[in-house]
Amino acid sequence: MTTDSDRCAACQDGADLGFVFSMAFQPIVDISDRSVYAYEALARGPSGEPSGWVFERVDRDQPYAFDQTSRVRAIELASTLGLGNRLSINFLPNAVYEPERCIQTTLAAARRTGFPIDDIVFEVTEVEKVADSDHLRTIIESYKRQGFTTAIDDFGAGYAGLSLLADFQPDLVKLDMHLVRDIDTDPTKRAIVGGLLGTCKALGIDVIAEGVETRDEARALREMGVHLFQGYYFARPGFETLPQVPAEILADLA
Repeated sequence: MTTDSDRCAACQDGADLGFVFSMAFQPIVDISDRSVYAYEALARGPSGEPSGWVFERVDRDQPYAFDQTSRVRAIELASTLGLGNRLSINFLPNAVYEPERCIQTTLAAARRTGFPIDDIVFEVTEVEKVADSDHLRTIIESYKRQGFTTAIDDFGAGYAGLSLLADFQPDLVKLDMHLVRDIDTDPTKRAIVGGLLGTCKALGIDVIAEGVETRDEARALREMGVHLFQGYYFARPGFETLPQVPAEILADLA
């Protein structure tokens, strides 16, 4: 049986995973003021290999170490690159056994690099089945108290859907790319997304449309009231770099 001491040791020894990995960064843009709202950190192999290369090397007994190492590497690399925006980091809720204790490595990395705590966004992906929804609520509430921004990634694609919003309210929701794809020509998707936007607005939750690949998708979502976007149309992830978004794209949607 894995004990709290075992988990703490795994977090502290996270650098010894048996393999090395790095990060790519993809911008999230705010077209309301033509700015970059945040950069999302995405796990990559040491030579830019895709995230699948990384995750297939994470052993079953390494989730705690991997989760902690991912956070630290994202913060350290973002600081080295001079990131002056928010940094969005994916986390594994099932690898956080005690929020106040597990966040200490993240806080130490932020202090060491001078990265502002209130510029860190923690994303939980909806497609990862959370073993205990009460535990996830505890994590979200703890992170909010400490000044972090919280987000649900891939919303609309996973196991819980709107019931997640009934249990707790994050600061941000990222629409799954399947709902975004071809939304300019698909009235069913527009109706579904319109309902989600109305719900989130009533709850005070901001919405990010991720996976946007075309100008028509972006314009359709903009007309529906979305102002935060992420996807290839704006910029592809940059391996160990902070990609810039063409000014003409932002001007076109503003």
